[in-house]
Amino acid sequence: MIVFDLECINGHIFEGWFDDRDDLNRQQEQGLLQCPVCDSFSVSPKLSAVAIRKSATPGPAGPNREMASQAQLDAMAEFAEKMTEYVENNYEDVGSSFAKEALEMHYGAKEFKQIRGTTTQEEEKTLEKEGVPTVKIPVFKKDNEDLN
Repeated sequence: MIVFDLECINGHIFEGWFDDRDDLNRQQEQGLLQCPVCDSFSVSPKLSAVAIRKSATPGPAGPNREMASQAQLDAMAEFAEKMTEYVENNYEDVGSSFAKEALEMHYGAKEFKQIRGTTTQEEEKTLEKEGVPTVKIPVFKKDNEDLN
């Protein structure tokens, strides 16, 4: 799996997870990539650094390495599914009002609650500048959802 930060023509940045670069290109060519904030289909990738190898020594070669890789992919997929379910069940979706809600809670104008939503690149910079802690997490498509 590879994670790309994707940016639409309006400057909204969001993450996408793909099998590889070819998968990203295929989805882009088929018009399957769409900004979750403004619905623009004019989206370009920016590589996200999400993992850094600590050792230059490769792992064991052969079939055991492939099985370990598949087991790791399965574990990552299970973790991602559980994380998504947890966030959906425990955080209120405030949509594109995320930055406004987070700032109001940060400054005590509203009572604190767990929220999730989307931000523009500019809003992310404002939240960081104001010292509002946030975490970007990917949103995973469920089998019964027809999302781009």
